[in-house]
Amino acid sequence: MLTNLTNLTPEDAEETIQTVTGFFNDLNLKKIVTIVVLFAACMVAMKVILRLVDKTFQRMEIEKGLHTFIHAALRVILWLITICIVLDYVGVPMTSLVAVLSVLGLAVSLAIQGTLSNLAGGIQVLVSQPFKAGDYVEAGGVGGTVVEVGLAYTKLATVDNKVISVPNGQISSEKITNYTTAQNRRVDLKFDADYSHPLEQVVNCIRRVVEEHPKVLSDPEPFVRTSAYKDSSIEYTVRAWCATEDYWDVYYDLVEQVKYAFDREGIQIPFGRLDVHIIDPK
Repeated sequence: MLTNLTNLTPEDAEETIQTVTGFFNDLNLKKIVTIVVLFAACMVAMKVILRLVDKTFQRMEIEKGLHTFIHAALRVILWLITICIVLDYVGVPMTSLVAVLSVLGLAVSLAIQGTLSNLAGGIQVLVSQPFKAGDYVEAGGVGGTVVEVGLAYTKLATVDNKVISVPNGQISSEKITNYTTAQNRRVDLKFDADYSHPLEQVVNCIRRVVEEHPKVLSDPEPFVRTSAYKDSSIEYTVRAWCATEDYWDVYYDLVEQVKYAFDREGIQIPFGRLDVHIIDPK
């Protein structure tokens, strides 16, 4: 491109102007008909190519946003080819035309550098498809349900009903966590109980609550074990599997129901304690 820029001299521009002027001076009915026929043939070829590409994308079930972008980009390219064919027939030197287009392309790319970064990120997201509309994801530092995957931005609806547009350039360069792809999801919880209660009593109490929940899966089997001895309590870890769409129902149900079960069996959840010893200076 830099070579084209350096080759664009005043003599080339003057030659182009003289060529165009000479063409219009020699313009006759035959040339007009030829230009019209040439232009019409290019338009027909353009429509045929675009229609074939659209049908191919429909069979491949490509994401709508990517389909729209490729269709628009291909249309622009075909228009440029059509213009070049017509101008070549007119007699305009292609080297000068390419140089002008290079200058315009450089200016536009510098002006919309940030947008191009988001556009490239959008194409990457649409091609790799790490998520789709309706999935709950964490992407670009935001967690929410995917509303729309666009070329420049992806719209996420948060749990408090805010719609956030995240730049695709940011999404494509960071870690993406999709919580909806898998059919099942594991619920991880931790509970604390006082040292005065036998381990078996607490484990059995928690296990009964987990196994009786209608949305907890029996396969894989729920896991309930002692996991840590802390300063004023014993920690118990719970791992239970459920359908992905039931995750939050199971999570909050278990948190509440384990507390009710502890109260029924007299199992205490200790407060944090601090022993203070006062030393008499005498």
